[in-house]
Amino acid sequence: VQLQASGGGLVQPGGSLRLSCAASGRFFSITRMGWYRQAPGKQRELVAGITTTGVINTHDSINYDDSVKGRFTVSRDNAKNTVYLQMNSLKSEDTAVYYCNAGIRLYGATGLPGDTVDYWGQGTLVTVSS
Repeated sequence: VQLQASGGGLVQPGGSLRLSCAASGRFFSITRMGWYRQAPGKQRELVAGITTTGVINTHDSINYDDSVKGRFTVSRDNAKNTVYLQMNSLKSEDTAVYYCNAGIRLYGATGLPGDTVDYWGQGTLVTVSS
C-alpha cells in the first residue's frame, strides 16, 4: 500500500493551491484520510481529516485545525481512493511540508478484513511567499 501526494509549490500570500493524495495497492477499505503539516522547527500537526463513520447514509466526519477553518477544504473521492486539500487565502504561516495520512484496513491472512494500519505519504512542500 502506498500514498502518493502531489500539488505543492510556491504561491504568493492570498493565493491558492490544491493538494492531492492517492492510495494504491490491495486493501479492504480506507477508514480515514487527511493532511498533516510540519513547519521548520515545529512538530507535525493535523491540518484536516475525514473519517468514515461506518454508518450507512451518514456523512463522513470532517475536522480542521482552527488556523485553517474557513480557508481550507478537505474532500475525498472514494472511487479514486484520493483525498484533496483545497487551500485558499494562503498565509506565510501555512508554509510547511504537508503529509498525507490514511488509516487503511488491510486483508487478513484468511482473506477477510484485517487490521487497520497507519500510512504516510512522502510529503509535499508548500511555500507561501511574495
